[in-house]
Amino acid sequence: MGEMGLGERCGALLTWMQTFHVPSPCIKMEDLTSGVTIAQVLHKIDPSWFNETWLLRIKDDTGDNWRLKVSNLKKVLQSVVEYSQDVLGHQVPEQLLPDVALVGELSDPAELGKLLQLVLGCAISCEKKQDYIQQIMTLEESVQHVVMTAIQELLTKDSSDTLSSETYGNFDSQSRKYYFLSDDLEETDDMRQHYHDLEHQISILMEEKNLLALENKTLREQKCSLESDAAGLTGKKLLLLQSQIEQLQEENFRLENGRDDFRVRCEDLEKEVQELQHRNEELTSLAEEAQSLKDEMDVLRHSSDRVGRLEAMVDSYKKKLEDLGDLRRQVRLLEERNTVYMQRTCELEEELRRANAVRAQLEAHKRQVWWKMVLFDQLEALHW
Repeated sequence: MGEMGLGERCGALLTWMQTFHVPSPCIKMEDLTSGVTIAQVLHKIDPSWFNETWLLRIKDDTGDNWRLKVSNLKKVLQSVVEYSQDVLGHQVPEQLLPDVALVGELSDPAELGKLLQLVLGCAISCEKKQDYIQQIMTLEESVQHVVMTAIQELLTKDSSDTLSSETYGNFDSQSRKYYFLSDDLEETDDMRQHYHDLEHQISILMEEKNLLALENKTLREQKCSLESDAAGLTGKKLLLLQSQIEQLQEENFRLENGRDDFRVRCEDLEKEVQELQHRNEELTSLAEEAQSLKDEMDVLRHSSDRVGRLEAMVDSYKKKLEDLGDLRRQVRLLEERNTVYMQRTCELEEELRRANAVRAQLEAHKRQVWWKMVLFDQLEALHW
């Protein structure tokens, strides 16, 4: 069967498993690899055999630990094989036994399909098989076809066991009847009567099968009793050793689980150390940058002090410039006044020059008048 066929079979059997409505998740194939969901389905199939005590042996907190998953699957497979032998009364062929290690570690669809096929065989052979057959008939036709194919393989590979052949053969007839009835809804009364006859035959055969299984179980118990009496102390030692082995295996699983936890913790711590080292490098770089910035701040602070002094000098120069501006304004005013005074002086000098000229003329006229008066007096004196 190819990879597509294996995936289709697992998908169909997963759909069939979902009809039991167990508490654990049953949505995808990975939900079945822990063995918890399969164990709960088996508990519903036959609560007397797969009882609460047995169910408590299945650890439901496996997480991603594949070793715990494999341990659960081994317990489930062993109980299914014992149920087939002691209750159903037939041996499970070796070619039908799955490799649970591949299921727990790699979620192998082929091996998971084998395990689900054995669970299917338990369901269609137990006391409540009619209910489970009805559940199968409620599925889609494509899923029914794949489930019927899986049952037919159980029949083919287990043909050496007459009792199981009758069981699976009768179910195959009934399932084929359901299958063809689902294709033709307008069935005839004869076919319905034939269907009821087949159901009656199945009931009779199942009663015979249960009687034979009970007889087989009684014989097995007698055989076990005889073997236990013959074994005596050796059997007790063997049971004690088996119990010790189981305890050691459980302890080994716990230690391996703890080792895995410590490995994960160690990896987390290594990642944390790497992050801290990276953070330390970043902080070192930031410290160097801070020191460089501090040096720059010192230089800038020194420059700032110098700038302060220069600003003070500039302010003083500004004040001096303002004072110089006042002086310039005063000088300008004085220059303007001086210009006015110079003009006035020039005017006064011109007036003085004119006055001097007039004075000289007056003096000349005075002298002339004086001489004329002197001459006049002399003339008068002479005249007298």
